[in-house]
Amino acid sequence: MLQESRVHDNNANARFCYKNVLVPKWYDVWTRIQIRVNSSKLVRVFQVDSEQKLEELEQFSIWNFFSSFLKEKLNDTYVNVDLYSTETCLKVEVTEGNTKYSVTVTRRFDSKLLIVFLLGLILFFCGDLLSRNQIFYYSTGMSVGIMTSLLIVIFLLSKFMPKRSSLYVIIVGGWSFSLYLIQLVFKNLQEIWRCYWQYLLSYIVTVGFVSFAVCYKYGPLQNERTINLLTWTLQLLGLCFMYAGIQIPHVALAVIAIALCTKNLEYPLHWLYITYRKLCKATEKPVPPRLLTEEEYRIQGERETHKALEELRKYCNSPDCSPWRTISRIQSPKRFADFVEGSSHLTPKEVSIYEQEYGLGSIIAQDEFYEETSSEEENSDFQFPTITQNHFLT
Repeated sequence: MLQESRVHDNNANARFCYKNVLVPKWYDVWTRIQIRVNSSKLVRVFQVDSEQKLEELEQFSIWNFFSSFLKEKLNDTYVNVDLYSTETCLKVEVTEGNTKYSVTVTRRFDSKLLIVFLLGLILFFCGDLLSRNQIFYYSTGMSVGIMTSLLIVIFLLSKFMPKRSSLYVIIVGGWSFSLYLIQLVFKNLQEIWRCYWQYLLSYIVTVGFVSFAVCYKYGPLQNERTINLLTWTLQLLGLCFMYAGIQIPHVALAVIAIALCTKNLEYPLHWLYITYRKLCKATEKPVPPRLLTEEEYRIQGERETHKALEELRKYCNSPDCSPWRTISRIQSPKRFADFVEGSSHLTPKEVSIYEQEYGLGSIIAQDEFYEETSSEEENSDFQFPTITQNHFLT
């Protein structure tokens, strides 16, 4: 039985089991439990869920034989244990003599899980911006070209092959072999960089340049529907990263639900605001409109008249206006032409008549008329009782 933070050394075939007795809490979202097997030579490690399945591995069967034959030999490997798994068992098979290995169980904070979770947040909330960003377009194209260049080569070779060819079997096997090579390179990337950094750097520069040339030829995305598809793909990938970056499933689902509500919160808020405005308009009493004062009425009339005259001048100077048709319908073509060129729309005679009728002199005359009328009414009021009285006395 394995125990946390305790090293178990061995040099022969052995079976190990680890029982998780701690119930995961909310703060264990980025906690990872790993069983590390470190050996001096190559060994095979088989992982099962219980002791019963571990005993089944000892029994001979065709499936166990092929799985043992295809199992990769490693001298340093990690086995991830689920936080909710109650029991995890291992079988370590030694392939060479004088092999020493150690088995250790560790429970620690994994920064890689946090990085994956943050990457998912960025992809989900910034997917619409990234899908329109040219830097993201070219960098993603170069990265995909570098990582999947073998797949691209096989795809291009398949274009030159005749249809219904038996070489398609080789192509299918080539795809699988390419994926296997990519996985193998990522596992041993540090060792490859240490020993063959010149070749790796040349490969990255060459394939990166070719990928950039292909992306530059086709250019960034312009079609709005294609951009929307890329945005939705990035957001879906971000949700997957968020779920994979959290070790507790129900916490991951809760975070995803909160992210979806936050991303689309503007729509419910907009609907609530519209409903609130409609309810307020339905319940509030109508406010009577405010009447304009005489000064406001005069200022508004002057402003609107000036605005309408400017719009008329612009229309007359535009190609939409037919000058000959307009001149044939008016009585004073010269006056109209002067108005279009910027002159006043009123003649001096019309201005003087307006001043006499509505100007300062007219206001004074009206005031004098009102005063005379009021004085006559007062005199008539004083005389009327006298006449009545004299008539009564008579």
